[in-house]
Amino acid sequence: MIDTKAIEEHVRGLIEAIGDDPERPGLVDTPARVARMYAEVFEGMNYTNHEIAQMLGKTFDDDIDTGKEKIVVMRDIDMFSFCEHHMALMYDMKANVAYIPNGKVIGLSKIARVCEMVSKRLQLQERIGQDIADIISEITGSGDVAVTIEGKHSCVTSRGIKNHNTVTYTAELRGRFLTDPSLAAYVK
Repeated sequence: MIDTKAIEEHVRGLIEAIGDDPERPGLVDTPARVARMYAEVFEGMNYTNHEIAQMLGKTFDDDIDTGKEKIVVMRDIDMFSFCEHHMALMYDMKANVAYIPNGKVIGLSKIARVCEMVSKRLQLQERIGQDIADIISEITGSGDVAVTIEGKHSCVTSRGIKNHNTVTYTAELRGRFLTDPSLAAYVK
């Protein structure tokens, strides 16, 4: 679990380390605000992929005619995360998640919630795609899963190289999304 009291203490020390006074009026409540923010934006750190699959694993299979010709695609799922290398924001992220049902489907809102929960960790964009695919596969029982993500990284756009327009694209393709070229259009 996230230790908000420890975060407050460390943020206070960070304020001092960068040369400011944590007791000045504009900063006095900052450690507590940052601790609350971290508890929210890093909520996914509290759960394993399996636990997320268990929490969000409601599926439907009563009268749905599933088969190899059926594909479920959810596009442009908004996300943000924090790079584990710099703790810098990854922003303007859009995920596309596709899977071929294997006798059951997941509620559409659950796909977006899986993306949100996975991104609320110290992450790499590549691992976000892997984690989402692992969870969707566990929930649906499908080995045919694709996750593509585009996003900007403030560790590239705001510091270092400062290349403001750079967008990173990653793809996690599994099963038929790897072997059937006709499926590529669904995950672009």
